[in-house]
Amino acid sequence: MIHWRIFPSREAQAQALANAVVAGLDEALTIRPRALLAVSGGTSPRPFLTQLARLPVAWRDVDITLVDDRWLPSTHDESNARLVAETLLPHASGAHWLPLVDTRTDASLQVRTLNDTWTHGVPQVCVLGMGEDGHTASLFADAPQWREAITTREKFVLVHPQRAPHVRVSWSLAALAASDRLMLQIQGPAKRAVLEAAQDEVQDNAISRLIHHEGVSLDVFWSEE
Repeated sequence: MIHWRIFPSREAQAQALANAVVAGLDEALTIRPRALLAVSGGTSPRPFLTQLARLPVAWRDVDITLVDDRWLPSTHDESNARLVAETLLPHASGAHWLPLVDTRTDASLQVRTLNDTWTHGVPQVCVLGMGEDGHTASLFADAPQWREAITTREKFVLVHPQRAPHVRVSWSLAALAASDRLMLQIQGPAKRAVLEAAQDEVQDNAISRLIHHEGVSLDVFWSEE
């Protein structure tokens, strides 16, 4: 099920999304001692993360991670971890940061280690993005690992996209679907059309598979620009 929230600008979208994340974390912390927040990288989330950093949150009770990241050092320009380090972490005093990538080790070993040792459950609040090919997180339909990524019960998968750069570590479809609150941030008419088509019928892309996954409710924050 999709719930649309429509905004005239990215600024309005970012503020509303930040407020919704805070509300989700506050709600989660009323029923558990800690909450897990998973956010996305790329260019679109920067205004949202900047807004979120300004809001009052009990960060000492929050674990922060990513929905996916590229297999790059955290100092690299295209690292999602770098975006979070630049925008949110300096202001999230006391939050526990849980990176997905550690380039000091092998990527396959890192994913096995995450699956074997992860004790934080699935996100209470998960903020996704989406590409015009319908991928979300790093669940690319053209990757050799696609079937594994959408069928495994493990939380994390290693993905080698064919038409996007860099090896990726990503939450699996099942893990994303199990998140307590799922939010999607997208902009522009092209992505809206992709999402509406994905909603109309099951397609072989991640966002469609997620929408049609049993029990999933997705709050969409869409801006015209």
